[in-house]
Amino acid sequence: MNAQGPSPLSIFDTINAYQKTAAIKAAIELKVFTHIAAGAATPAEIGARSHASERGVRILCDTLVTLGFLTKSDDAYQLTAESAAYLDEKSLTCIAGTVEFLLSPELTSNFDDLAEAVRKGGTARTKLGTLAPEHPVWIQFARAMAPMMIPPSRALAELIAPESDRAIRVLDIAASHGMWGIAVAQKNPRAHLVALDWGPVLEVATENARCAGLIDRFQTIAGDAFAVDLGSDYDLVLVPNFLHHFKMADCVIFLRKVHAALREGGCVAIVEFVPNPDRVTPPEAARFSLIMLASTPEGDAYTFAEFQKMLTEAGFKSPAMHPLHPSFSTAVIARK
Repeated sequence: MNAQGPSPLSIFDTINAYQKTAAIKAAIELKVFTHIAAGAATPAEIGARSHASERGVRILCDTLVTLGFLTKSDDAYQLTAESAAYLDEKSLTCIAGTVEFLLSPELTSNFDDLAEAVRKGGTARTKLGTLAPEHPVWIQFARAMAPMMIPPSRALAELIAPESDRAIRVLDIAASHGMWGIAVAQKNPRAHLVALDWGPVLEVATENARCAGLIDRFQTIAGDAFAVDLGSDYDLVLVPNFLHHFKMADCVIFLRKVHAALREGGCVAIVEFVPNPDRVTPPEAARFSLIMLASTPEGDAYTFAEFQKMLTEAGFKSPAMHPLHPSFSTAVIARK
């Protein structure tokens, strides 16, 4: 126990967290990280390239130093390894677009009245929240999240891409940017990929499939995944970041539909944020349930035991859990 008694510092740090968010958002908007990577070091140099005041840049960059995104020597700033990799727009692994999406009003406004969401047990905004048909947020999501999904999608493909001397059929449900299915198709040159999502979102997946050189092995199904005909005789069905939007009973109904679409011996691969049974660790997965509370009527972050129960009720066998490093995502894989 602290001999000086409890401290309110962590409380104030949480209350003022919006300031940290604003700082990184402003730095991305002003391309501060990109300008520093290109050689600008002082507030005057960075300000000239950002079309911003020297004083404003100094205060912003000093704040970024305290947050661990920059280092400072005398009057000059440098990128940290993380900032160089993920916040310089010239970096192949840059996630600046992802940050802008995550901080967009479409998402942050879900938390404007979190107390009411807690009272209701679901989003305080509209009846369906982000689950409303063809909600425009999913086009933004598809464009913003693709770079961040490349490493975990490749990790998943290493786990599940079937090696076969025959053509195989792969269904990517809630395909979004399409990276999960594209990674599988790149791993297996005989895989034919079917992407399912809202029509406008599928335009993004189609662009990415074309850029990956897979358009001749790519087709789409547009519409509500619960309502459309999925087709049949799939060897693999991918369900990435989809089930967390719904209550368990609806997930079981949907997984039965997936089960029917698979050939005997086929595989389903679910990708989710999966908290431990205590529901508070690891923190990244545990806190995802709060996002679902704020943005959906009945969604949640489900534990592996809950996925086991859902998959078993839907007719699947031997569910297994596989972390997808270096992301916070986990794959839950089962067979028909």
